[in-house]
Amino acid sequence: MGSKESVLPPAAELTDDKLLEMYYAMVRGRRLDERMWVLHRQGKVAFHISGIGHEATQVGAAFTIRQGHDWVYPYYRDIAMVLALGMTPRMLMLGLFGKKEAVSSGGRQMPEHFSYRPSKLVTISSPVGTQIAQAPGTAFASKIKGSDEVTVVCFGEGTTSQGDFHEGLNWASIHKLPVIFLCQNNQYAISEPINVEMAVGHVSDRAKGYNMAGVSVDGNDVLATYDAMREAMARARHGEGPTLVEAITYRPVPHSSDDDDRTYRSREEVEAWKKKDPILNFEKLLYKRGVLDDAKKAEIEAKVMAEVNDATDYAINAPYPAAEEALYPVYGPLPG
Repeated sequence: MGSKESVLPPAAELTDDKLLEMYYAMVRGRRLDERMWVLHRQGKVAFHISGIGHEATQVGAAFTIRQGHDWVYPYYRDIAMVLALGMTPRMLMLGLFGKKEAVSSGGRQMPEHFSYRPSKLVTISSPVGTQIAQAPGTAFASKIKGSDEVTVVCFGEGTTSQGDFHEGLNWASIHKLPVIFLCQNNQYAISEPINVEMAVGHVSDRAKGYNMAGVSVDGNDVLATYDAMREAMARARHGEGPTLVEAITYRPVPHSSDDDDRTYRSREEVEAWKKKDPILNFEKLLYKRGVLDDAKKAEIEAKVMAEVNDATDYAINAPYPAAEEALYPVYGPLPG
């Protein structure tokens, strides 16, 4: 079923300062992500999986989440989202390098496997889609407690081919759980285009099979994403059950640092999507509204790059964990 029109459009609700916060969050996610690519290409880190192109979806969603109150199951591309929800560039860089101070795992997890207790960011499991089955469990606990917490779980459209997707949505709908399934549809499940991954036109079409609300939105439009997520949040908090939100976007970079996307898509296609870049789209809107100008843009870029440089230097110089730390807490305390 489609989403009803928003009662209060973003222009009426969001102040100029809030719009600039959203822009800053998008730029910070992009610049940190770009630096991570550079570090990989320099051979300083072993692996990187990027969220470039997803910033509007992630920031639009993050600004509807009550930080530290709602639960979030991010997925590996959610760099801009977890930054907007309280993680810092230093935290992400420490994780990228696998350093001892990495808050998500002390250097044990792969890069971009985020978790952060103060913001209720639940740790990522590497098997694709497992979080879709886990998130309704958290939402069920919130419902039992009588809390107005909402659980948001993120994933790519390729994940919707996994059995966990069916099980998670089915159970959430049966129990009318306060959970939002946020599909960041970037057109490719690694190297497979969407038309060989599913037979329906939109991921949101599948919501009908579970009798839940479903909506597709332009994931390159931060305000459109904000609107769709705000409605889904209200629905969940008011006991009206789950929503499947499909944010249609694109990744102009390879699936990961181990992927060569030239083998499965043309450069013409990539360049065409680059013209729809979510940050450039938002910049144009903010300039038109008089919220952003050249001086403010330069100020934000300088602030972001200072953070990125600080995070890079800090992570490079931070210590690695001792080798024996890999055994704990996987196998429990070592014998004395």
